[in-house]
Amino acid sequence: MTKRAGILVAVGATVAGLVTAVPSTASAPSPSAASLKWTGCGTKAYPTLQCSTVRAPLDHDNPSGMPVTLALSRIPHTAKTSQGPLLVNPGGPGGSGLSMAGFVASSLPAKLAAQYDVIGFDPRGVGRSTPALNCVPKYFEPVRPDSVPDSRKAEKASRDRAASFAAACGEKHGDLLPYMDTVSAAKDLDVIRRALGAQRISYFGYSYGTYLGAVYAKLFPERVRRLVLDSVVDPKGVWYEDNLGQDHAFDARHKAFAGWVAKNDAVYRLGKDPAAVEAAWYRMRAAVKKHPAAGKVGPSELEDTFLPGGYYDGYWPRLAETFAAYVNDKDQDALAAAYEDFAAVDASGENGYSVYAAVQCRDAGWPRSWRTWRDDTWQAHRKSPFMSWNNTWYNAPCATWPVEPLEPVEVTNDAIPPALVLQATDDAATPYEGGVTMSRGLKGAALVVEQGGGNHGITLSGNGCLDRHLVAYLTDGTLPSGGGSGPDAVCAAQPEPKAATVTKAAADTKGTTLHGLLGFRG
Repeated sequence: MTKRAGILVAVGATVAGLVTAVPSTASAPSPSAASLKWTGCGTKAYPTLQCSTVRAPLDHDNPSGMPVTLALSRIPHTAKTSQGPLLVNPGGPGGSGLSMAGFVASSLPAKLAAQYDVIGFDPRGVGRSTPALNCVPKYFEPVRPDSVPDSRKAEKASRDRAASFAAACGEKHGDLLPYMDTVSAAKDLDVIRRALGAQRISYFGYSYGTYLGAVYAKLFPERVRRLVLDSVVDPKGVWYEDNLGQDHAFDARHKAFAGWVAKNDAVYRLGKDPAAVEAAWYRMRAAVKKHPAAGKVGPSELEDTFLPGGYYDGYWPRLAETFAAYVNDKDQDALAAAYEDFAAVDASGENGYSVYAAVQCRDAGWPRSWRTWRDDTWQAHRKSPFMSWNNTWYNAPCATWPVEPLEPVEVTNDAIPPALVLQATDDAATPYEGGVTMSRGLKGAALVVEQGGGNHGITLSGNGCLDRHLVAYLTDGTLPSGGGSGPDAVCAAQPEPKAATVTKAAADTKGTTLHGLLGFRG
């Protein structure tokens, strides 16, 4: 949910500015078949992109009440025979999906893409959908308190800060918060399906988008044609336990980054021993706590800056060069520039975080006793210090959220066609166990594993083996069959990135483009 500038590919801004406006209305009538009006909103990257909007009830149990507007995008099919709509989602919750239609359509083989209407969308509350949430502008303005509290007083200050965010959300968006949840968003998908005039939809989701897709399939199994889930949320841990799992997984990826830097000591001069490199990183953290780099990068901002390396190793060369510039050359400006590119939160990021909090806090119960949060976080921190406390404060508004939580959806399903589940073994944001759990809960699903892969979001980013399974499935439903208790297919991970001595704007590779769209924290 961050500002993605500089080396990242920002293809969404142009699309977002061209979504058609929606007339105000007092009610949200059910859309009739094929009732959408599409207008051209093409970009240089995706010239055939079209945009539209559809209204859905804020409260699906009261369809004549207050509406929300959902912003849509489309790359229309061009083949004589269509396979219908393919809805795509980049995750979050809180991620904008308008540019995903162009990305997916351009990344699939042209013959296959031509058979689908590839549909992107901003979920309720997000981006160009209205109303859009922004609970506390400038909430992430630097320099924030150190994420790791060094006293009970510091801990209470951060607790109060998180509680004030929750209270502000209730005051500003109190009429919306009871309906900011995954079930409501899944019901919105069926509104989109009806507006498209489709009996069934295919769905392709990354990250949180896997949970959204699984919930939709549970609610509307007869409406699912094909279901692709890439980098899978563990449905058994929604959401408190899943976040505790992330603490350890991101620490492991940070250690992997340190190991890669050590292997490339000739370039970065930070040490040949991974433990020494990691120690240098924590010394850097201590230094910016005393004197924030360029007046804006303290320890919390430093963690935010390096967190994207846990999502995508394509960022490692830039992060390593920044790390080396600060340690070896005392270059504070390099660290500040990396913060601006990877972690500075703009209005879009504020919207994304507001939706993230609203959905996760509403979807499921969170501990109301702060002692539970504190004890669990210190336990995680002792083993995995990289981001345990940072992650706690990111989610801490849920401890005092002003709306009561719902019960999580049990997404096990034997009523849908076989699904395709794809998962990297070393994914930090959605650890491997989630893919296993989801695939076992969906009858007939096939699990394709990227062995040794640590990226979050693994198809359409350069791994030809994974993409062959995706293409076969979207073409005619073909799935691999392992015939045993393990994965149905295994693909080797892509090679680690090469070290670089000079940072240049990242090439417009599939991996860079995809991870620019997926963002961070979801």
